[in-house]
Amino acid sequence: MLEKIEQIKSDFDKALQSIGDAKQLEDIRIRFLGRKGLIAQAFTLLAEAPADLKPKLGQGLNQLKKEIEEQYRKAEEAFKEKEKKARRLDLTLPGRKPQNGREHPLIQVANEIKEIFKSLGFVIEDGPEIETDYYNFEALNIPKTHPARDMQDTLYITEDIVLRTHTSPVQIRVMERQKPPIRMIAPGRVYRRDTPDASHSPFFHQVEGLVVGEDISFADLKGVIQAFAHKMFGRDIRVRFRPSFFPFTEPSAEYDFSCVFCRGKGCRVCKGTGWMEISGAGMVHPNVFKAVGYNAEKYTGYAFGMGIDRIAMLKYAISDIRLFFENDLRFLNQF
Repeated sequence: MLEKIEQIKSDFDKALQSIGDAKQLEDIRIRFLGRKGLIAQAFTLLAEAPADLKPKLGQGLNQLKKEIEEQYRKAEEAFKEKEKKARRLDLTLPGRKPQNGREHPLIQVANEIKEIFKSLGFVIEDGPEIETDYYNFEALNIPKTHPARDMQDTLYITEDIVLRTHTSPVQIRVMERQKPPIRMIAPGRVYRRDTPDASHSPFFHQVEGLVVGEDISFADLKGVIQAFAHKMFGRDIRVRFRPSFFPFTEPSAEYDFSCVFCRGKGCRVCKGTGWMEISGAGMVHPNVFKAVGYNAEKYTGYAFGMGIDRIAMLKYAISDIRLFFENDLRFLNQF
């Protein structure tokens, strides 16, 4: 009887290894666990066993039935999971097209800005986002006591180390290592202590431009800004300059584009003025040339800046800068 129990266990293990489909699995259940199966037959034979062996044989049969039921349950679950996966992977179906990644809208606009200025003869320069106070302020004619420092609302790491508030420090670094002529732009990330809202962010993107050489005039600056406006928004876009103040330029100006939405006629976006403020520009201050060792009597130059995020908002008619940084695929998939 004990040998029969061992034989049933061995036969069951071999049968499990040969399962090929649902019918074979059901056949194994009927053969071993059915009402007329091998386990049931073994219990019938138990009545013919000697009385002193019945407890031991009964315990062995109960243990065998329990083990076979448990193994069968696991085999059934594994087979069902295998069938489920097989149903999911139907090789006769057409392939699934993977979703391709795409450039962020700010990267798209930054690349377009770069290409426009490259077509105008500018080279692209880069610099560190963690800057010294000297490059971020002092070399740009903004000493420690200058009120313009309050305009920047700076994020300080230490007393003399800051997260750059503009990409203008790149201009100083380029002029330190290179003699004129210079014709460059410096796009990149900048940081200020701003509270996030629809038009402000403590983290945003700028592009600064610098041209230095002999006989460079304000008229050259106006021509470059006008050319950029036409290439970015269309030839009907107009540019105007308004007197302003920046420590690193003199004379200084704010420049506006005619509204890209109403084309200068006046609308809700431009508050009926027909104009949209872009950024600042001007002729490089002699003190900036002095800081880099340039002869201000020989060389002149102009500098300008613009917000990449601002240009993107105008280009795509976006009213809230925060949308660029929320990683909402419903928004990003539109570009």
